[in-house]
Order: sequence, then C-alpha cells, then structure tokens
Amino acid sequence: MTFICSETKEIIDTYVEAYNSLDVPGMINLLHKDILFRNFSNGVVNVETHGVQEFRKLAENSTKIFSSRRQTIIDWRAIDGKIEAIIDYEGILAVDLPNGLIAGDRMQLKGKSVFRIEEGKISLIEDYG
Repeated sequence: MTFICSETKEIIDTYVEAYNSLDVPGMINLLHKDILFRNFSNGVVNVETHGVQEFRKLAENSTKIFSSRRQTIIDWRAIDGKIEAIIDYEGILAVDLPNGLIAGDRMQLKGKSVFRIEEGKISLIEDYG
C-alpha cells in the first residue's frame, strides 16, 4: 500500500470543503493553472475542461443547479501517482433538469474522484459516478 502524505490529503479535504460550501473561489485557489477536469458517466467522458478559466465556468454553473451538495470521502487509495477518493455524494436540486428530476429532489450516489497534485496544487480531477 502506498502512503498518502498528510499535505496531499489536506489539499483534497480543503477542496472538498469548498465544493460542499459552493465556494468556487475556494476551489479555484487549490487548482494548478493547467487543471484538467473530466467527468465520466457510464465509462464515457461527458464533461471535460482544461485550465482554471474553463473549470471556473463549469463550477459556477454547477453551483446554480444545487441548493446544497455534499461529498464525503469514505476511503483513500494511492495509485500510480494519483489519489483515488471513494465518495458518497448527496445533492438537493435547485432547478428542474431535463431528465425529469425537479427542484427539491435529492440525488444520492456513490462514486470516486481521482486527483493528481503537482507543485502543491490539484492538476487533475476525474469524477466517476
């Protein structure tokens, strides 16, 4: 088993706290300027951003979709220079979605997020749900 240093865990925990608080500036402060973000659904990339500005737009838009959201990291793994965080997710919608979910509906799922840290900043986030 590979050791995950406390500094790396602290960076990721701080990012998750900002995410849960809908604090986009707090999230952005932790990101490498060349951040690569990907969201996978059913094994397919359905969202991808490159760089802080694209990520900021996506993050700002997603804060409008949820009245509250919470990621809880339930386990950690270090794999090939990346950190895998196993996550329980819960969100309450603030708007109606095209898939039939409506404002006030609660979404719950389990997934994982993969992070890479470079130069003390998060340079990769891959979400799998």
